[in-house]
Amino acid sequence: MAKLKAGVIGLGMGWGHLAGYMEHPDVEVVAVADRIEAKRENAKKEFNLPKVYAEGIDMIRSEKLDILSVAVPNNQHRELTIAGLEAGANVLCEKPMAMNTAEAQEMLDTAARLGLKLGIDFSYRFNPQSRAMKDLVDAGRLGEIYYGRSVWLRRRGVPGLGSGFNTKGGGAGSWFFDKSQSGGGPLIDLGVHRLDLALWLMGYPEPAWVMGSTYCKIAGKLAAERGLDYTVEDLACAMIKFKNGATLELDAAWASNIKENEQMSTRILGDKGGLYQYNLNEGYTWDAEYYQDMEGRQFDSKLHSSPEVRNAFWLFADAVRDDTPFLVQPEEGVVVMRLLDAIYESARTGEPVKF
Repeated sequence: MAKLKAGVIGLGMGWGHLAGYMEHPDVEVVAVADRIEAKRENAKKEFNLPKVYAEGIDMIRSEKLDILSVAVPNNQHRELTIAGLEAGANVLCEKPMAMNTAEAQEMLDTAARLGLKLGIDFSYRFNPQSRAMKDLVDAGRLGEIYYGRSVWLRRRGVPGLGSGFNTKGGGAGSWFFDKSQSGGGPLIDLGVHRLDLALWLMGYPEPAWVMGSTYCKIAGKLAAERGLDYTVEDLACAMIKFKNGATLELDAAWASNIKENEQMSTRILGDKGGLYQYNLNEGYTWDAEYYQDMEGRQFDSKLHSSPEVRNAFWLFADAVRDDTPFLVQPEEGVVVMRLLDAIYESARTGEPVKF
């Protein structure tokens, strides 16, 4: 079988996409695109790529791709994803799926109409602890799930301002805190990950209503000191009530007065057991615990020594090659966008948003 021809647009987060595809024996990366010359030339040299482009749309039009990764600022997701699909490529899009629900639905509808795969890179599903937790849920070990709390808080960690920013100077600014390009701040950047992970573990229940708040108490002032425009929140929080009676709390912040530099966790409670995943050493490694009824902490070996889990890029290529479902379906991406839109709307109006 001929290798699947893949291309990547955007070599920030897209660098990981590129490296992931290069590992797959049935994928050939034929081109990448990035507007920054140094990034595309570095990729060409490191991975011995045949072609590089300054504009993603030019790559889509010039190359006959089987797989396209879209890893660019959020306001470009819809345009490039739809262009890729219409050119015949299966598309893996970075999170968030789009700027809003309407854009996400258009992407989903285009993929469905053309019979092509559209995946969303909710990357926190693709680690051993998350997969082991999902296996326990699917095996009924939690029973009826009625509560979740999912958190990603940083002390000082705004993209473009850097970590530990407490003095003037430094930080060149970023599309992340330009609402016209990002659609929002830490809620749509960090919270989207923890939201999807919790929803996935809870079985993606249907939302009934959302109450949300957003604040900008720290990062905006620090950006202003550097002469930068900061137009998004630096903290968001929400309560989501589902039609099955369950509740989920969500917190996300780039700047908050907490002890840790980076605190990430997801807790899921059922009437038979509970799960808790948390980051170690304020970083990006994980542990998870399973608690059973009244028997106390249960160290389920599966949570601590899970077999290797392939990355999203490998599994997306498998799904395209074998015509099997990808772990993240676009319908789930649309649900996440509906909830993000509702949180922002509730924060704007000060009222709950009903579905």
